Amino acid sequence: MEWYLPVIWAVLIGTAVMLYVVLDGFDLGIAILFPTTRDEGERDQMMNSVAPFWDGNETWLVLGGGGLWVAFPQAYAIIMPAFYIPIILMLLSLIFRGVAFEFRWVAKPHHHRWDVAFWLGSTVAAFSQGLVLGGLIEGVKVENGQFAGGPLDWLTPFTVMCGAGVVIGYALLGATWLLYKTEGAVAERARRQARMLLIGLMAFAALVSVWTPYAHPRIAARWFEPGNLLWLWPFPVLTALCGYLAWRRLGGSHEFTPFALTIAIFLLCFLGLSISNFPYLVPPGVTIWDAAAAPASHVFVLIGVLFLLPMILFYTAFVYWTFRGKVRAESGYH
Repeated sequence: MEWYLPVIWAVLIGTAVMLYVVLDGFDLGIAILFPTTRDEGERDQMMNSVAPFWDGNETWLVLGGGGLWVAFPQAYAIIMPAFYIPIILMLLSLIFRGVAFEFRWVAKPHHHRWDVAFWLGSTVAAFSQGLVLGGLIEGVKVENGQFAGGPLDWLTPFTVMCGAGVVIGYALLGATWLLYKTEGAVAERARRQARMLLIGLMAFAALVSVWTPYAHPRIAARWFEPGNLLWLWPFPVLTALCGYLAWRRLGGSHEFTPFALTIAIFLLCFLGLSISNFPYLVPPGVTIWDAAAAPASHVFVLIGVLFLLPMILFYTAFVYWTFRGKVRAESGYH
């Protein structure tokens, strides 16, 4: 097997997952923040800020999940039964959120139950993603290439903490997006919320950074061996620096910079988790080479991805460019 094909696919899937986290994260975050106002006009303004984008953002989840199934079928066959409950809960919640998003507009003025559905579906989806993330960090029990654990192995204090951290992180993405895209009371409230949420996210990042090497010697060895420490110390330092700069910018008149710095924090945390676990796709024992499909399958699907991926990126950039600018209280896309 060509050693580089699984690496290419791991990078593609990792990129798709990161794009999903950032792009769908801020619209999930807006829904998480929905209960912070009862004003219908403000809620309309919040939803209109993501109305042109939210359904396209989920494309990256399809690419990540589909890519895992095609390129690493053994990993897919292990991960799915290990996390059936949170994954199914996440998918149902995303469907619930999508239905609520559309039905809320046609149900007016009797739309309050859809407001609750929009918030609940988004919050449960975000929490479920954190459960899966935490479960993968902790590791999956594998014997003879198959999942050998129980149906609730994913439910631990660490995974619950990760679930709460993802909810807070998405809420921060949502708040900084609202600061960038809206004006008036919505933007001012988002600025205040973002400062508190930033503290929460940085606290969770610090807790994970301490917890994981303490609980898992393989992660401690990766980060604290003298040779590795020389190269890896910039990642936590840069994460802390981005947090500090975001805090400073939130205290001023900046609008886009806090959103960009929050994305940078997510990217650095994602890279840190990747460094902690590479080359394991299913920690602690299944590497990307162990789980890889046949080289012919990799090449065949890669040709299609390399053709379609630039088109998706172009379309995504075109949509964001087309709907650039502030969303005012009287603006609407429905």
